[in-house]
Amino acid sequence: MAVCARLCGVGPARGCRRRGAAREQRRGGAGDSEPDTDTDPEEAGGGVTEDDEVAERIEGGRPAPHPAEAGPAGRAPLSLLELPPELLVQIFGSLPGTDLPSLARVCTTFRRILRTDTIWRRRCREEYGVCENLRKLEITGVSCRDVYAKRINPRVKSGRFMKILPDYEHMEYRDVYTCLLHRYRHILGLWQPDIGPYGGLLNVVVDGLFIIGWMYLPPHDPHVDDPMRFKPLFRIHLMERKSATVECMYGHKGPHNGHIQIVKKDEFSTKCNQTDHHRMSGGRQEEFRTWLREEWGRTLEDIFHEHMQELILMKFIYTSQYDNCLTYRRIYLPPSSPNDLIKPGLFKGTYGSHGLEIVMLSFHGKKAKGTKITGDPNIPAGQQTVEIDLAHPLQLPDIENLRDFSELSRIVLEVQEQVRQEEQEQEHQQEEDDHPQQAASQPAAKSLGAEGAEGEETAAGAGGTAQDKAPASQPFVLPMGVISRNEDYPRTCRICFYGTGLIAGHGFTSPERTPGVFVLFDDDRFGFIWLELKSFSLYSRIKVSFQNAEAPSREAFDDMLKNIQSLAT
Repeated sequence: MAVCARLCGVGPARGCRRRGAAREQRRGGAGDSEPDTDTDPEEAGGGVTEDDEVAERIEGGRPAPHPAEAGPAGRAPLSLLELPPELLVQIFGSLPGTDLPSLARVCTTFRRILRTDTIWRRRCREEYGVCENLRKLEITGVSCRDVYAKRINPRVKSGRFMKILPDYEHMEYRDVYTCLLHRYRHILGLWQPDIGPYGGLLNVVVDGLFIIGWMYLPPHDPHVDDPMRFKPLFRIHLMERKSATVECMYGHKGPHNGHIQIVKKDEFSTKCNQTDHHRMSGGRQEEFRTWLREEWGRTLEDIFHEHMQELILMKFIYTSQYDNCLTYRRIYLPPSSPNDLIKPGLFKGTYGSHGLEIVMLSFHGKKAKGTKITGDPNIPAGQQTVEIDLAHPLQLPDIENLRDFSELSRIVLEVQEQVRQEEQEQEHQQEEDDHPQQAASQPAAKSLGAEGAEGEETAAGAGGTAQDKAPASQPFVLPMGVISRNEDYPRTCRICFYGTGLIAGHGFTSPERTPGVFVLFDDDRFGFIWLELKSFSLYSRIKVSFQNAEAPSREAFDDMLKNIQSLAT
């Protein structure tokens, strides 16, 4: 802003401003703008102007920076005011929207130009991806009619759309930017709702002239390769020019009054003010049947497993308690590295009677971790469901011997014992490093520790080159007796690694890590064999481009993982 002040001949003191005005007069009145010390015609009443309200919404009450002194004596500075207004519109439109209120304080000409709606339309498009035309929305219609009207109530006729959509005719892009997009920018991105052990995945995006919160749901069990399902939980938009409206989208009676509160950094909550819209005329039985069709794609009569029926009923009773108020915590997508085995990200996987759940795969040096984003009463959301030891690849037997579960179990248990010995040697070496004098008096132990460290380096080196040495693909089949929810798993794999899986009783009681086999099929699918459970989980990548979900740093991502795991515990 200091540059703009110098170019306009505006100084921080009144005397400087008078000298600037005198210079304008000596140049023959070339400038067509007065310094901002003069009263704007719209400010004749002495009240707060509309531009001041915009600045307050964007800057949050920060004081405006003082313009700099005028240019060096003896040389008149070039002035932006000499440029054509249409060029100034282009220049101002390329600036961040957060800088425009300060720019409006420089002089009355800048203030008038910044009321040009094309400037704010460009900021809405470049910063938030808003491509809709306010002036043509009521006439031509855009995707938000289908998204926010037909999906909520398919029986709505086209003639009633005007009653559902806001009155955009008298709205400006400056209002959209300041009252909607900028105000609620902190809730854009990925979030995990606090629904006890079940968790969830919420994606808040700018869609048309709305901010919408989509809850992403896995496909119906056991179709792990099917695309994700999603439903709206809330939406924010401008029903009036200066006021954003929050509406709850839960239930089957259309949008209704809601509220959003930003609790603290990376956390916000939603509340429904009209919970009667969530109820159905047929009572809880009709609500349960409707929920079951949406959640599982079937009726209770189609589910013959008694334990699975109990789990489904338990989930419905538990989650229905959160239909009026929810708290969300921010989650990030895992950062990637060129050395990663595959691209990290979100996957949907099979978990027996619990159905499909969402897991985040991330890489941490010689380890890979699978963290639950959605969970169940045994292993809640936020817990680390699998851990892969990339330093210990497994060489599977031929296809005939692979069918023998005892043969696969023998191979895995041998590697488990090797890993245990290496960990003991590493701990011994660490103790020697912490107590060097005591280690010097025990040369034999020190020699043993050195051999252990060397063996660990060899194992790590073997893990780093295992993928290069392994064939492009090898036959794969599940051993006899291993249960899989999805029999349509790939019959070839790239490589396998030793890993551990987390198992526990109901209510996350007596948790323990048990050995297993991580099987990489391709860039988008992997599996895990749980030896103790004799069960197989198949995972498939979630192919959705999530915006505003990248972690600002590796440390921020690691802190997020620790946070959601501590909350789950």
